[in-house]
This record gives sequence, C-alpha cells and structure tokens, in this order.
Amino acid sequence: MADRQEIVSRVTKALKGEPSPVAIHNARKVDARGEQSGYWIVSDANGVITAAGTDEQAFAKACAAAGIASDSEAVLDAAGRILVPGYVDIHAHGAWEKSFDDGPDGIDVARAGHAVHGTTRQVLSLITNPLDVICRNIRTVRDKMASGRPDILGCHLEGPFLALARKGAHDPNCLKDPVPEIVDEMLEASDADVAHDKRGCIRQITIAPELPHGLSAISQFADAGVVPAVGHCDADYETAKAGFNAGAGIMTHMFNAMNGLHHRNPGPIPAAVEDPRVTIELINDGFHVQNPMVKLGFGFAPHRIAFVTDAMAATDCPDGAYKLGALDVNVIDGHARLVSNGAIAGSTLLLEVAVSRAVNELGISPVAAVEAATLTPAKAFGFDKPNEVTGAPIGLLAPGFAADLNLIDPVSWKVERVWCAGRNIK
Repeated sequence: MADRQEIVSRVTKALKGEPSPVAIHNARKVDARGEQSGYWIVSDANGVITAAGTDEQAFAKACAAAGIASDSEAVLDAAGRILVPGYVDIHAHGAWEKSFDDGPDGIDVARAGHAVHGTTRQVLSLITNPLDVICRNIRTVRDKMASGRPDILGCHLEGPFLALARKGAHDPNCLKDPVPEIVDEMLEASDADVAHDKRGCIRQITIAPELPHGLSAISQFADAGVVPAVGHCDADYETAKAGFNAGAGIMTHMFNAMNGLHHRNPGPIPAAVEDPRVTIELINDGFHVQNPMVKLGFGFAPHRIAFVTDAMAATDCPDGAYKLGALDVNVIDGHARLVSNGAIAGSTLLLEVAVSRAVNELGISPVAAVEAATLTPAKAFGFDKPNEVTGAPIGLLAPGFAADLNLIDPVSWKVERVWCAGRNIK
C-alpha cells in the first residue's frame, strides 16, 4: 500500500494545486462531436482549453499565445494516441479499500483510485445510513468542495428513500419515507438556501417515487436545485412518469434494483426511455447488466445513456472481504455480494473499463462510448455549460471547455495520462 499512499499524496496535491498550460498534438480526438486525426489542443494557466484543431501552424501560434515554448515539457506529442475528455462518474461509492462515506481521508484515497484511471470528475455517492451519519457525510463533501477541489462535483444520496423490496445492498433498518422535515435536514447539511437560490452540495438523490412522500420529496429536492433520480423502486409506469414530471431527471442504474420490462406491466424503464429530459445510468460491467441487455439498453435512448460504475471500496483491489456501509461484503472474481443474502453489493468497475469494453467487446462506436462517460453525465447537471460548480463547462475537447484530458492507448483503451482542469494527475 506504500505505493498507493504515494499516489494518493501526489494526486491530492495536484488537485489542490494550480493548473498549468497544456499543449498536446498529433492525437486522435474522440468526443461526443466525433473523431479527428492529427488533432491538437492548447489550454491556458486557468485550466481552460483556448484553442484546438488540426492545422500544425495554428498549433504553434496557439502555443505561443499561451506562453508555451515549442521545446517546453508542456508540449506533448501524442504519437497517434487517443485523446478524450476526462471521464465523469455520477454514481460511485469508493475505491482502493475506502468509500466516500469514510471521511476526508477516505475521499482522498477513493478519488485517487478513480482519478488515475481517467475519472477526472466525480459525484460522490453516499450509502444508506442513519440520518445523522448521512448528514455528517454530506457536510464532509461540502467542506471538501469548499477547499477548492475541482474534481468533486458534489454528492449523490443513494438512500435512505428506497423501496424495501428493491433495497439491494442497502441496510433495511435505515430506510425511510422522505417526509419534508427529513428533506429539509439534508438540504441544510448541504448548505442549500432555497430562498436565495443557493444550491448546496447534493447533486442527485435516488428516490422510489411510490413511497408515500416520494413525489412530494422529488419536487422539494428539485426546487432546491438537486436532480432527483428514480431508482431502487417498485413503481409502475404511471408512478415513474409522475416522478419525472415532478422533477426527477435521472434514472438510477437502469435494470438494477427496479421492476423490469413486461409487456402488460411496463414499469419505470419505458417512462425514462420515452422522456427526453431524463439521463439514464447504465452499469456496463457485463455482470450487473449482461452484454445483450447492455447493448439493448444503450440503444434505448441515444445521447442519454450515462455509464456509471456504482463502484465500492473494493474497486481496483484484490478479491476478499470488504464493507459496504455497516454490511459485510465478499468480492469473488471482481464481483461484490453481501455476505448475509448474496445480493449484488455495488461493483468494482472503473469508467476506463466501461468505455474499453463498450468499444472492444460490445462494438459500440468510440464516439458513443466516450459520450456516455463524458458529455452525457455532464449534461445531467448542466455542467456542459458555464456553471458555478465547474466554472468552465466539461465534457468536450473544444475551446472554452475545461482542460479535462485523458490520453489513451488506441488498442486497449487504457488511460495513460490524465489532466483535471489543467492539473496533471497522471
């Protein structure tokens, strides 16, 4: 673990530090707008892309304008490697034996574990816990963001407002109905101020809309600038549709922890698929969702599928015994299950692997696969436009966007170099 401790220290220091200009040329650009060979980008000292294109003379001029000398270490020849925007994971719980519920140091470790694999921005998912613990963990994320970390987009509360029948690996003793008083307590912990149009650090919350106060809570969170998500539910089609009309903008990991498709009982999935306002999460690990259903699901809603990992503390770690909140988990062959009942307990997936397997195993186009890990999740929260959280928009390799960059092996799709807002983290 000594090597990992050094990596955590280095990555954390880089993310807390200042950005530097970056210039990359001779790359194969892949983003949601398409593929281009011979591509280059230049970013400035603010961590924002200032110029991009394919003309090498224009590249030299852009470097000079950014104050980058032609022989500087800031100039990198990609030698034909793939250049994509940094990956954005809006649903993950941890990595490297730590979860995002484990306090400030746990966040540093788990974020480093994802960052070195190309996930430059992350919404930190918090597991179901007693309410006071959830609020404490919300405040920890809030404080981390306030410290100037550009990589932390906020938190996602996966619980406690889940259907008992679809709880998955969540502690049934902590599940609750989302009455207004509890919602207020969570929003206060996040530093939201509805009266003054101030969004707190809660980005997303998963709610089963069929709960007694499910629909009213969706509206209450949406009014506070949170994006509610329909999931861990047993909702029928009409109730799920009502949830989206009440303000839910995401479906939490489609197919998992919800009633499935049925020709006489459609359930929540068609309600999400037919609604152009909804971003649909999908865990592309071949285990949570097997390959035929990944391909089917990916085709349901073009440009609205967001790859997520639902990654737990065992991510990028050996098989063995781990914890998910207070619950014991066994990881065998990379698959996590609760010791108590064998329920799937999160994944050990990385977005790097999700994109790679989409391209190399499932035959999904590189442009579509990259879009699902970059622009689509960014759009779910309006981060594809200038905003108060990321500043510059994220999700594309274009002037005006943040210098979130992954340089990738063109065969394996393994991430070799990583920058977050101009900060070199690998």
